[in-house]
Amino acid sequence: MQVIHQPRVAWDTARVIGDALRDDALFGWLHHELGDLFGPAAGDALVESRNRVRWAGDARLPVETGLWRVRLEDALRQRPELTDELAGLASVARAHRP
Repeated sequence: MQVIHQPRVAWDTARVIGDALRDDALFGWLHHELGDLFGPAAGDALVESRNRVRWAGDARLPVETGLWRVRLEDALRQRPELTDELAGLASVARAHRP
């Protein structure tokens, strides 16, 4: 039996989000998937993150990644049943990364 650690899932997914902020194809897919899991507000927040990175440059990536880690950890505390789905989402994204 595999134990899924919520903070680890949040961190792995946040790193995928950081990559997606610079990759339009990954961003589009992730925008859709996060919206399905967490609702339209998650998609809006993802767009805001991408806009901040575009405006401030890559130096902003670690900040946005950290913000998403915290946001996702909080979301998983509220809705732990989404942990497996979020872990799968991050796994699929990493597997298809060039």
